[in-house]
Amino acid sequence: MSTKDGPRGTGEGWSAAERKAEMSAPKQQITVGFVGLGNMGWPMARNLHAAGFDLIVRDIATATQNRFAAEHPGVTPASSPAAFATADIVVTMLPNGGTVRNAMLDWGIGAALPAGALLIEMSSSDPSDTLLLAAGLEPFGLRVVDAPVSGGVPRAVTGELAVMAGGAPADVVRAQPVLEVLGDPARQFRTGVLGSGHAMKALNNVIAAATTCATGEALVVGKRFGLDPQTMVDIINASTGRSFVSGIFDSEVLTGRYGTGFALGLLAKDVHIAAKVAAAAGADAPVIALTDERYAKALSELGPTADQSKAHQAWWDEPLSG
Repeated sequence: MSTKDGPRGTGEGWSAAERKAEMSAPKQQITVGFVGLGNMGWPMARNLHAAGFDLIVRDIATATQNRFAAEHPGVTPASSPAAFATADIVVTMLPNGGTVRNAMLDWGIGAALPAGALLIEMSSSDPSDTLLLAAGLEPFGLRVVDAPVSGGVPRAVTGELAVMAGGAPADVVRAQPVLEVLGDPARQFRTGVLGSGHAMKALNNVIAAATTCATGEALVVGKRFGLDPQTMVDIINASTGRSFVSGIFDSEVLTGRYGTGFALGLLAKDVHIAAKVAAAAGADAPVIALTDERYAKALSELGPTADQSKAHQAWWDEPLSG
């Protein structure tokens, strides 16, 4: 395990993430494989490196994983699944469950891991995919925890993500040295059986998406009535309609910035997962169904890479910015 020394030995000048990582550094050496170095994965892997874990990294873009290794001394870029042969724990942070399956089963990370290794699946995946993945990894003697996160890139950078962890209690305990570096322990929740974390993540995000629909709708109605959108948002944010979403309308929509850093395609995926969870549960969930319909329309018209805060542009011609 590495320790900090030199002029920064007292912690002076450290970022919050580095201080947190040093405090949370593992008491014994653990080798971690990290798969997916995107907007979220890169800072998460960086925090694990700062905490002193031996790190193996994989990204579908070879140049990305090689650049990460070059910028973080001691990190091993995975040129083949065999690079993961010494990993005790593998973290996946990928766009969806299908991509996770491709990495773990089709590309072959699962077969390369030692029996008893633990997969911490931190992507926003369909819980049914998570259960199928676990079944596919079982012949290799691997364990799985699903631990999706909330907090976006800013909290990935600071290591203060909220974590929703599902799986066998012993497996969740075993995941703690990694999860405590990546997330805020006060915002870590044990959701129950394997797959429950992914279900909770989707249900959380569909609440935000439904609130976006309602907030945008109210602003359009109000504007057509003659109300000023900024005045409306100011009142909403001082009243019972206030939410995380109303803050996004204030900072991103009315300003025309549209820079939450969360792609529309990812939110639409989570909304659709929530609709599938509702259907599987046999629940009467018309709001979730309508939200799924609205986000499918936004995805079709704006494309998956658009910032999620632009979704209202597909629902109404009414401009809200400017």
